[in-house]
Amino acid sequence: MNFNNFFLFFLLQFILILGCSSSGVRLDIQEKHVIIDNGIVQVNISNPEGHIIGIQYNGIDNLLEVQNKESDRGYWDIVWEQDEEKRTEKGTKKKGTLDRMETNNLTVIVENEEQVELSFTRIWNFSLEGKFAPLNFDKRFIMLRDSSGFYTYAIYEHLKEWPAFDLDNTRVAFKPRKDKFNYMVIADNRQRFMPRSDDRLPERGEVLAYPEAVRLVNPVEPEFKGEVDDKYEYSIESRKNQVHGWISINSSSESESESKSTGFWIITPSNEFRSAGPLKQYLASHVGPTSLSVFHSTHYSGADLIMKFGVNEAWKKVFGPIFIYLNSNSDGFSPINLWEDAKHQMVNEVERWPYTFPASKDFLSSDQRGKVEGRLLVRDSDTFVPVKGAYLGLAHPGDVGSWQRECKGYQFWTITDDKGYFSIINILPGDYNLYSWVNGFIGDYQYNKVINITSGSEIKVGELVYEPPRDGPTLWEIGIPDRSAAEFYVPDPNPLYVNKLYLNHSDRYRQYGLWERYAELYPKEDLVYNVGTSDYKKDWYFAQNTRKKDNNTYEGTTWQINFNLDRVNTNGTYKLRLALASVHFAELQVRINNADANPPLFRTEIIGKDNTIARHGIHGMYRLYNVDVQGSLLVNGNNTIFLTQAASNGPFVGILYDYIRLEGPSQVHFYD
Repeated sequence: MNFNNFFLFFLLQFILILGCSSSGVRLDIQEKHVIIDNGIVQVNISNPEGHIIGIQYNGIDNLLEVQNKESDRGYWDIVWEQDEEKRTEKGTKKKGTLDRMETNNLTVIVENEEQVELSFTRIWNFSLEGKFAPLNFDKRFIMLRDSSGFYTYAIYEHLKEWPAFDLDNTRVAFKPRKDKFNYMVIADNRQRFMPRSDDRLPERGEVLAYPEAVRLVNPVEPEFKGEVDDKYEYSIESRKNQVHGWISINSSSESESESKSTGFWIITPSNEFRSAGPLKQYLASHVGPTSLSVFHSTHYSGADLIMKFGVNEAWKKVFGPIFIYLNSNSDGFSPINLWEDAKHQMVNEVERWPYTFPASKDFLSSDQRGKVEGRLLVRDSDTFVPVKGAYLGLAHPGDVGSWQRECKGYQFWTITDDKGYFSIINILPGDYNLYSWVNGFIGDYQYNKVINITSGSEIKVGELVYEPPRDGPTLWEIGIPDRSAAEFYVPDPNPLYVNKLYLNHSDRYRQYGLWERYAELYPKEDLVYNVGTSDYKKDWYFAQNTRKKDNNTYEGTTWQINFNLDRVNTNGTYKLRLALASVHFAELQVRINNADANPPLFRTEIIGKDNTIARHGIHGMYRLYNVDVQGSLLVNGNNTIFLTQAASNGPFVGILYDYIRLEGPSQVHFYD
């Protein structure tokens, strides 16, 4: 972008704020509505339900979809279930109960020209058992002077004496106007004009393998004809999910005040309140138009990530604040300018975290939090190497790698610098384990002591050493140990089921229907990989899923890895490392040099509920299996490892491998 134009854009934004905000923040409480206005933005909230029913900005009376019910424009919600037996009917897992978290009491917490903060609450009691989740809700909304947007956060509380229940999902959702917002941005390389929600209706679209995926047969705009729309194609990893949203496109025939393009953005300044760490994938913006800030979900993880609250379990957690940021451009449609400004605002919000203005005593300021510093080295053979970009985080105490299943508490993550040093700041008081993983190495690290954070504490853990699993020298390896299958071969989509955004894109795995392509590429015989001549970028399919047969049933698949050994140590133990990036209802079996060996050398039970293949992902829950291979099973010359995915219950069953390695015995020997 031209620097002068970008500077002018920011100057215009600044002038707009100065010109509109001299009166400060005003509050108007009506019988059924509450209006907060700072001269730039006006927010209308239902009273006492606490739904956002209107956002006025840039001369537009309401940025939210006016044709929706007031409870379906901007809202908090949860999905919950109190009786586990209700989840299952004839062996099929049912979804929980959706609750829009309607509240019944409004309290003004702060009211002055600099800030207004409102609290909408619902207090649970036993007369509500079975009707509502046993939780107290306190939804907060904040508007500041000179701010082009507003903040929202919430405090959830489950008292010790209350019933047990499960929490599947919680989020904030917004439905911008579909007649204005039709350009979506979730990343520099993931932005486009989007179809309309009407294009998904039966008369215009064809539902595919599941309701979320629709092929656009007769869309309003012909340019989308033949494309597939699916909200899961736009999921984002938590570590990258900091700002996303929509831009309006207004025609020249509209009024002068509405001729400006308007940006509607959700900014998440911290991931501390999100579940399952930096790699957890969440829905974000998608067709509707819809924009979400999801704090907890089971997507790409499955039942392992259901929050299960037992009897006699007290719990409280603050979700947010997040910032709803609005910007505009007077030079017509310019998504680059609006997106760059939104990213700039995101950086500002991150630098201000933790905020000083929320009034709840449950949201702690920086001086009430703690800090952990140290250095991470990786032991590689007999050397200790500092690694740049290693992830280190504090999460609830648990087993090695348990951070990716932890969802009730808070998590705090950072990455190491080029010398391996790290600093984790603004940590809430409590007990934590320190976890880490390092790209380029398999496995997980966990510090062997529980770290207790108190208000203002600064803890130095010194030099930590991660010793990745290794018993002997590498004989061969397939892939890159980075918890993803992205480096493997991803085929072109069926031309009937494309999303044009992902043609010639680094995220080509996000196309619909790739699970069907395996059977087309391997109609009779399964994948064979020859160590030394095959290239994993071209010859290792990204997902070992089932093969569809002519009678519309499915069968498991067996992949072969062929390799040569010159001198086998028949008395030694070799080690096969199998790092899995994701699994869905799969059974992995390993055999050596005998495809029919029964029992196999190694097998899992049915594992995983990630559903990553169906949801166009490239990773889910990480798993590492270490298989002992006795040298007596190997021969001098040609050897074959058979990897069987034995389950066959549908098209989405399968395994995404992260990395595979065969190690020799610990003593030195020669090999090819």
